[in-house]
Amino acid sequence: MRICLFEDRGVASLEPLALSRPAFELLCGQTSLGSKQSRYFAPCEVGVLVRPALVDWCHQRQPGTPVNDLAWLRKETTVLVNSRWLPPLHAALDLDETCVGMVDDEVAYAVVSADQLTYCSANTLDDCLETWKNTLPRREVGGHVVQYLWDLVQLNGEMLRQDFHQLTADHLTGWRPATLAVVGPTDRLLLDATARLDPMVVVDTTAGPVVIDREAVVNAFTRLEGPCYVGPHTHILGAKIRGGTTLGPHCRVGGEVEASIIQGYTNKYHDGFLGHSYLGEWINLGAGTNNSDLRNDYGEVTVQVDGRRVSTGLTKVGCFLGDHTKTGLGTLLNTGTTAGVFCNLLPAGPLLPKYLPSFCSWWNGALAENSDWPALLQTASTVMERRGCTFTETLAALFRELLDQTTAERRRALRESEQRRLRRSA
Repeated sequence: MRICLFEDRGVASLEPLALSRPAFELLCGQTSLGSKQSRYFAPCEVGVLVRPALVDWCHQRQPGTPVNDLAWLRKETTVLVNSRWLPPLHAALDLDETCVGMVDDEVAYAVVSADQLTYCSANTLDDCLETWKNTLPRREVGGHVVQYLWDLVQLNGEMLRQDFHQLTADHLTGWRPATLAVVGPTDRLLLDATARLDPMVVVDTTAGPVVIDREAVVNAFTRLEGPCYVGPHTHILGAKIRGGTTLGPHCRVGGEVEASIIQGYTNKYHDGFLGHSYLGEWINLGAGTNNSDLRNDYGEVTVQVDGRRVSTGLTKVGCFLGDHTKTGLGTLLNTGTTAGVFCNLLPAGPLLPKYLPSFCSWWNGALAENSDWPALLQTASTVMERRGCTFTETLAALFRELLDQTTAERRRALRESEQRRLRRSA
């Protein structure tokens, strides 16, 4: 089977995380959306259709995968899979004929012939999807088509349970070191043989499974509550990890984390609360950084998405931080905060603004640009070298393009911030 993971216009609502990666690379549960989609259609040959800015990124991360390769795409019948789709647990596939798999009014996937792909490309995909919706037989296929980042956070506990069921063989569960205290069923516990757990660690599987992946390190006085996942090489530093949490690879995590996703390579080493949030890569949260995930009046939380205020329908929503964003000591993040890539957030007494565009700073209580590219490049290179990684020319080109793409939005936000300051001082 041939599948092509595609990005439609809906990925704009998954910013800032989707600014610097394809939507199918976002985590939910133990694995990425793309991994779940490939597993649903397995065995399969996989290609991708992504935004032009991400083509080189995909070639670097997935060598050998056809990326925006129209000759490959149009060669024969292909299943085009929406990168925002979280498939159901069990596949019920009959893909012998062309059709569109639907979740409500969203296309989850489309089975299309080579002839129907003649004019399909990354630029024309949304028009093609609309045509296929109106002309091909429809099937309700289940699962979820993710609209916003908080959908991934809300679904993370369910996906953690689903991944544990699909990915874990029964004979691998239940083993634990003699010094590990387990509350709840031991068959919901999976420890990789290379993980290191200190004495005085408590794992609570009462509400769901706990998975600690390869070469992870869990220090003494940590409590892990399921469902949760600790990714490869991640260190847990005497932390309280509540249910519904996914910690990607190579993170350093202390303090308290509840119902959140961290993509990877992020440092939350010190005390502080992170709840109902989604963080990207190469983020550093200074000591005492806390986010609010519940309004004092228990009201519905709104979040700024793609230039508009969106009602979440939820009372618990935390923050969404893009790659390479950093916070200073004692930073307080408001309920439903969004900050783009390469932001620098410094405390100023009260809560920070709920929206900061990419390449901005909050400095001395005012919004400012953070767009000194040589300085940003040097800092990013230093941070990544500390973890044995390289800020490649491909990454530099991607973020440089994002710097240019976000200029208009950044300048609009700066003007509005200055106007508010002048009104307050009048």
